[in-house]
Amino acid sequence: MPLLEVDSLKAYYGQTQALHGVSFALEKGGITALLGANGAGKTTTLRSLCNMVRTEGAVRFDGEVITGRPTESIVRLGFGHVPEGRGTFTNLSVDENLRVAAYTRKDAAAVQRDRDMVFEYFPILKARIDQQAGTLSGGEQQMLAISRALMLGPRLMLLDEPSFGLAPLIVQEIFRIMRRINSEAKVSMLLVEQNAALALDLADDAYVLETGRVVMSGKAADIKNNEAIRKSYLGY
Repeated sequence: MPLLEVDSLKAYYGQTQALHGVSFALEKGGITALLGANGAGKTTTLRSLCNMVRTEGAVRFDGEVITGRPTESIVRLGFGHVPEGRGTFTNLSVDENLRVAAYTRKDAAAVQRDRDMVFEYFPILKARIDQQAGTLSGGEQQMLAISRALMLGPRLMLLDEPSFGLAPLIVQEIFRIMRRINSEAKVSMLLVEQNAALALDLADDAYVLETGRVVMSGKAADIKNNEAIRKSYLGY
């Protein structure tokens, strides 16, 4: 059974419909990429899963219908959202950002274990532990955003444009660590990414969105190797 099943998802901003019946599934332990041009509905899909916009359709997480649940309840089920633009508290220290992320968790030993894991993946954050998040480099802020999501103890991470605005070498490092997190910590991932080539290298499966609809889906490797799809939908 898939970890996440999305069936005929529609989303609205006021009277404007942004998603027109999007359906897809994400396997437990897998990485699924959502690809498409700006305005295709990728970010809206992530926001819809967390009930941050008005939606219709069905979303099931581990077989349980979560459509319409409060965002806080969905997070507690095991969703870790890394929004576009980092989403860290820039006026708090690295340490405070991590503590705030874990404040609802009751198992202190598990929180400490995840904190140790975060510093193993991102040792630079341990070195910057007392530094104000707003003074970190862009790459370090993205690392902190991913770490904040990990401190929730997620089963599924929603990653919105993790490469945005970062230098290529930093992007390679972050994607390498994301692969480790997926394989070692067994965290499934739903990845929205403008850099299609990068996303297809990381993902197992991919869905291509165009104006709020799924227009193509399949194994990431197959889409990556299909020149017609790449040129038509992904622009490279």
